[in-house]
Amino acid sequence: MVEIKYVEIENKSFWSSLDKDLSEKQFEKKIKDKEGYVLYLDHQPIGILRYNLFWDHIPFCTFLFISHEFQGKGYGKRLMEHWESDMRKQGYHVVLTSTQVNENAQHFYRNLGYKDCGGMIIDVKGYEQPMELFMIKTIEIDSMRI
Repeated sequence: MVEIKYVEIENKSFWSSLDKDLSEKQFEKKIKDKEGYVLYLDHQPIGILRYNLFWDHIPFCTFLFISHEFQGKGYGKRLMEHWESDMRKQGYHVVLTSTQVNENAQHFYRNLGYKDCGGMIIDVKGYEQPMELFMIKTIEIDSMRI
């Protein structure tokens, strides 16, 4: 049985095992603001998603991770669809995400209907990384029709 819930303090250890970049203070903010989800399979946590608001008004998925042994089985897709549905219910019309251009996640997001919408190159000493590819998707009610 798959279940998706907002992140809670009880998820701290599991969350930290997957997300090494989120500070304790920001983790607590994700709980308070309901900006994170935990995906459970048979009551065991196996994945997480966190987001924030880009420009304070566009939901931006900043982290999605499914435990290695459960990857490639559709759980990431279910978590993204749950997030998109939640954002739609909150009145948002578009969502954003990003990934580095050398990562395969861009293909995952394109398969979910995301389109490339820009990139950012960070070449500041100590922060260098491959280009960050930004992707956007319309989540209005009409976009759900097939």
